[in-house]
Amino acid sequence: MSRIRILSEHLSNQIAAGEVVERPASVVKELIENSIDAGANQVDVEIEGSGVRLMRVVDNGCGMIEDDVLLCLERHATSKIQEESQLGAIATLGFRGEALPSIGSVSRMTIISRDQEKETGTLVELRYGALHAVHEQGCSRGTVMEVRNLFGNVPARKKFLKSARTETYHVEEVVKNQAIAMPEVGFSLRVDERTVLDCPSGSDLETRLRYIFRYDGPLLSLEHSGAAATDSIQVGGYLLLPEAAPNRSARLRILVNGRAVQDRMIRNAVTEGLHGFLMKGYQPAGAVLLSISPELVDVNVHPAKREIRFRDHRQVYQLLKTVVKSAIQKHQEHARAQLFTPAQKSINENQERLSENLIMAEPAAKPFQRPLDSAIGIARVQNKHVVPDEQPPVMEKPTATERPEKVSEHVFSAPFFQHEPTAEKRDTEFAGLRLVGQLFSLYLLCEKGDRFIVIDQHAAHERILYGQMKRDYLKKDIPRQGLLFPVTVELGPDHMETMERYHDDLQSLGLEIDYFGETTWVIKSVPAVISVLDPISMLHDILDMLYESKGSRKQVVAGVIDDLLASMACKAAIKAGNVLSPQEMISLLQQMEESDVFSHCPHGRPVVKTFLQPEVEKWFHRHGG
Repeated sequence: MSRIRILSEHLSNQIAAGEVVERPASVVKELIENSIDAGANQVDVEIEGSGVRLMRVVDNGCGMIEDDVLLCLERHATSKIQEESQLGAIATLGFRGEALPSIGSVSRMTIISRDQEKETGTLVELRYGALHAVHEQGCSRGTVMEVRNLFGNVPARKKFLKSARTETYHVEEVVKNQAIAMPEVGFSLRVDERTVLDCPSGSDLETRLRYIFRYDGPLLSLEHSGAAATDSIQVGGYLLLPEAAPNRSARLRILVNGRAVQDRMIRNAVTEGLHGFLMKGYQPAGAVLLSISPELVDVNVHPAKREIRFRDHRQVYQLLKTVVKSAIQKHQEHARAQLFTPAQKSINENQERLSENLIMAEPAAKPFQRPLDSAIGIARVQNKHVVPDEQPPVMEKPTATERPEKVSEHVFSAPFFQHEPTAEKRDTEFAGLRLVGQLFSLYLLCEKGDRFIVIDQHAAHERILYGQMKRDYLKKDIPRQGLLFPVTVELGPDHMETMERYHDDLQSLGLEIDYFGETTWVIKSVPAVISVLDPISMLHDILDMLYESKGSRKQVVAGVIDDLLASMACKAAIKAGNVLSPQEMISLLQQMEESDVFSHCPHGRPVVKTFLQPEVEKWFHRHGG
């Protein structure tokens, strides 16, 4: 007797349901996709009991005649694909014809549908795969899908569902994803008779995204409408500012041809495009909408259609990375225009005015009358080697009552400024900003119109130095500090091999290191900006980073050098606790204005925070003045 048998249709549908119907959210996703494919411009979703008790999806699409309502319950019955050639260029969200029979086999499902040309509709009721009722019924044009008691006939499957809160969350995510993919379509979601989402039709993507993410801050606009080599790909969408990523509702949503997918390559491309702007542990947030010719993407590589495959993933990766970089650069230009306006007078005149209007609480203490870079021991030079030509000024020893509890790395005089008490208000503006003073020896406080602006002096200067060193590195012109007494260092086998492999790259970084013999190397010069650090420890740290990094030599060098430049900039920048003179604050603002990038430090921390006057007034309950 034959051991191989053909499975019954009912059992086949239940097996298929195991792939298609993972949880209530899977059902909602399939039903919404059918509504979109049917041309609906309004889709209303309602669930009860996290979707297990009831899922109802109502649309105003084209609807179905009675024969089609019955046919759609047959496995592999679909109106969306007719011939084999269409498999290579699928343009609809659904196409396999498995969803409805699979869902119907593990639930009690009711379909009420009315074709746009008909006066009445059809009701079909299915109970765990068995047809229970079919009759004519009056109804609105479109389709109503009701799914009750999900997994009622397979209780073992129901045991694997998560908590009601988790399952409801996944349903919400499905509706939100589709609402972002189709901003022109109206969506609503009711959970246990409570409206949690209401997106009107005819919306634009930005409005829809702000509503979904509950976000009213600036957005990075992603735009690419095609070029000669990539006109088959269009990129749209918006990203939240990198520091807004922790927003609970904010995560990166990826939509390809209107289909919500999970794609690591796209996520990595966006993350790489935001390199230097995302803090460690943060992830990009927003929506990336990719429109690509259907023949260039395979959507049939996952049973639930959550994953896709691109024909040329490298092209997509590079394009997305470039688009994101362009978006963050445009944000810099916008932020600069918002923060700075062309100064009416020269920087020197502004410095003179500020010095006149800011006085010291203790007349004996005077600010350093030096440029900002000199104040922190950074020399701007044309040649590669820096030779100190002057000793730092001798500071007066503070008294016991004046001695700070913690001494910062760079010693500054400790001025405390306040406005000169005159009846007439003096002009203390730079490039449209009125400098108020310094807070906690860390933040510059400025005023502009109805805005109160706080600037992190360390993060701002760190970004400026990083940009300068990055340009110098690319030109192989990083300033060096020659060591008066060269330092010898002994290297182990791993570090020896790493040194030999990356010796030229270290030279470009400003490290002059020569082989002495056996396992000994001699350090003759170091990057000027970190000349105060221990050269041996610094070299070991650099070699550790290079040795532990994975990837091709080019990738390792690019990643490690970038991290090293960021670390060097951090060590060299003015610190918390450094009290700046008026000239130094003005110099910092000037360098920010002149920098290509200034909004975030190399590690992703924001530099500037702006408060509107109404926000400040709200702190003191001064509503309406």
